[in-house]
Amino acid sequence: MSTEEKSAAPRSLAEALRVRDDVSLAALLRSRPDLITPVPTDLTQLATRAGTRASVVRALERLDRFALQTAEALAVAPDPASYGELLGLMAGDEEDPAVAAALPRAAALLREQALVWGADDRLRLVRTARELLAPSPQHPSPTGLGPTVREATAGMSPGRIQEILAAVGLPSTHDSVSAVSALGGLFADRRRMAALLAGLPAESREVLDRLVWGPPYGQVTHDPAAHLRALLDRGLLLPTAPGTVVLPREVALHLRAGRAHRAPEPVPPPVEAAATHRPQVVDATAAGQALAALATVDELLKEWDEGGPSVLRAGGLSVRDLKRTAVALDVPEPVAAFWVELAYGAGLIASDGEADERYAATPAYDEWRELPPAERWARLAGTWLTATRTPGVVGGRDAKDRTLSALGPNLDRSAAPEVRHRVLALLAGLPEGASPVAESVLARLRWERPLRGPQQQRETGTGEARDDDLRSRIARWTLSEAELLGVTGRGALAAPGRALIGAPEPPHPATTDDAGQPEGPGDKLPVHHHRTPPVTAPPSPAERAAATATAARLLAPLFPEPLDHVLLQADLTAVAPGPLEQELADVLGVLADVESKGGATVYRFTPGSVRRALDAGRSAADLHAFLARHSRTPVPQPLTYLIDDVARRHGRLRVGAASAYVRCDDDATLDEILADKRAAGLGLRRLAPTVLAAQADPAALLEGLRAIGFAPAAESAAGDVLIARADSHRTPPRAAPEPVPDGPPAPDDTLLAAAIRAVRAGDLASTTPRKPGPAGEDGGEDGAPGGTLPRTGAAETLATMQAAVLTGEALWIGYVNAEGAASQRVIAPIRVEGGFVTAYDHTADEVRTYPLHRVTGVAELADDAG
Repeated sequence: MSTEEKSAAPRSLAEALRVRDDVSLAALLRSRPDLITPVPTDLTQLATRAGTRASVVRALERLDRFALQTAEALAVAPDPASYGELLGLMAGDEEDPAVAAALPRAAALLREQALVWGADDRLRLVRTARELLAPSPQHPSPTGLGPTVREATAGMSPGRIQEILAAVGLPSTHDSVSAVSALGGLFADRRRMAALLAGLPAESREVLDRLVWGPPYGQVTHDPAAHLRALLDRGLLLPTAPGTVVLPREVALHLRAGRAHRAPEPVPPPVEAAATHRPQVVDATAAGQALAALATVDELLKEWDEGGPSVLRAGGLSVRDLKRTAVALDVPEPVAAFWVELAYGAGLIASDGEADERYAATPAYDEWRELPPAERWARLAGTWLTATRTPGVVGGRDAKDRTLSALGPNLDRSAAPEVRHRVLALLAGLPEGASPVAESVLARLRWERPLRGPQQQRETGTGEARDDDLRSRIARWTLSEAELLGVTGRGALAAPGRALIGAPEPPHPATTDDAGQPEGPGDKLPVHHHRTPPVTAPPSPAERAAATATAARLLAPLFPEPLDHVLLQADLTAVAPGPLEQELADVLGVLADVESKGGATVYRFTPGSVRRALDAGRSAADLHAFLARHSRTPVPQPLTYLIDDVARRHGRLRVGAASAYVRCDDDATLDEILADKRAAGLGLRRLAPTVLAAQADPAALLEGLRAIGFAPAAESAAGDVLIARADSHRTPPRAAPEPVPDGPPAPDDTLLAAAIRAVRAGDLASTTPRKPGPAGEDGGEDGAPGGTLPRTGAAETLATMQAAVLTGEALWIGYVNAEGAASQRVIAPIRVEGGFVTAYDHTADEVRTYPLHRVTGVAELADDAG
């Protein structure tokens, strides 16, 4: 490199950022949005923020496995390191071609994200990243390497160092620095190092083999064995503390053939297909699951229509209420938690906020029920895809060892939307109709985003992820929840699910035989994806709305037309061979109890269900006409008798409010009630031949008489029969819970352009050379900015401004706004009048007007300012 090129090489991260173009800066800010929250004043502040510990940790944790391995290699390389040295650490002496081919992408990614800066011959890892990734006794490196010879011999006596030189055949030196340098050079020389190791006994080589891949530390006694003494004498093991030795980094790299990692992973693992199905089968299965999902949510909301479970004091459902909900929905408790959370996330249920706080349906539920089925499903699926509330953690423990309850606090996991979207995107990359091997999906996700960050990796000294980490669990939950919801069918992504994430058309159709079955059932079809997903801004609300609308449009033809009939059977059941029209389903849900669900729903008529319909205001004639109109089979005689029998007894007894009373035209019926021992708790006594008074309230009296086999009806104060329709309980209008973002949101193009413009302008103001002032307050004799605002008197400020208007020159000013915040700016004055200066502000890239009394001072720019 020439002298001019060396002088042009950046000396800091700020200088490296300063020579970037706007496209490169936009890529940096898009991948690390925390850097513009808030927008930095100049590139020096941007570089400082990019080197803070929190920002660097966040950036490292969002790297893919190979990029992180590259950063770890740079952390154990010389500082600075050349690209050739980095390639040697990653590809080894044999120069693995796959690693060599992938390394430019990884290095470019690290440079793009400002984790690495400098030219290819002087690559530097930012200081904070090196501190996080470099090996130390307290925090082993993920590479398994130990300290260098220079680091390990720090504090060692000069005499001991000279003894090691003599033992390995090196000439003695006059100082420890040159001695350590000579020893390190020997260990890094492949030929001489091989000769040194060849003279060791086999037991010594076995010790080195056990330490070579880490951890590099071992224990020795005060009187080590001969094979250990041979290693200590030659400096192949160096003492770090009493009884502890370490394998120097240079020795380990020789034994590893130059590789920093035992198993570099330059290529992401493929996502494998477990089986393939015809796309029509996948879509039909998914549509069936989508219908079942709508029915389940509707059943849940009807269950809570008159007011659901109570809200715990700490928020959420109790374990007992979740179990009851699971029994009512006929699903396991984790699945019940999923449906409850989904309805809550969609804004269909919420707390009513009353003194006796309970969960209930919201007004949005009534609006949702009026939508076509496909649109109802799209709303649920869109909510699920973007929600951060994670029902899979229900039943676990929080940081304070409290049980996490459904609908309770602390269920938000900010990584959930990203993981769900990525899992579905991986499914979209498979052949159409192919279902994935779950473990291959998890392996791919772990490569794209190593699940244990740098700090956690140090705890074990490896980069391996556990199967029980949160991201893997979210991925597993995503696969099962997508099947429950109908986003997938038979494990494969359905067409509506593909549209939901905005995925393109399938890459190629699945291979099937003439019968429509996949060739070789269960064959695993590897699908390689060699590129990590680009960092893009999340979809806007308009884009999400368009995606859900497209998904609903694709799903609508897959739904069967709702039926307007059922099949009545002689055993007092009705079979609905498919989804029913909403009105028919509502009436039948009151008149009969659901006995079984599935492809066909079976309803059973009982005396209690018929009485429920009569209490809702239906007459026996209404019920007969309804059944005759909607049944494709003749109305069975037993059902006719059941309705007539219940109707004949319904309302013979009248219950009203006195405390409560019972009246009946048939005094023999009242005699029967008084004689029944089960009615003793009601406190009945006869007031007249046809009237009984009770100590119980009317509701308890109604339930008590029904429990002993009677069918009383409630009546008003005027003596009219009260129609006991279910009184739907609704909460006040409630907004659906907002997702909790995973850090600052990714900026859109407009924000990026404005931020880059502001940073460039601020950098111009802070770096433009100024003419030296009389007292050096503008930065000193060299004209460099000194970091303080210029100070000039009011008369000098005014005169300089007026002169700049005539000459058209730019000025450097200090300015204090109305809030007292000080800033420095580069302006080109246009006119000065009335105590104000109007100028083109290079910092803000627009024309602005400033009060002169808020200008602290002014300085001319140097003649060579760009």
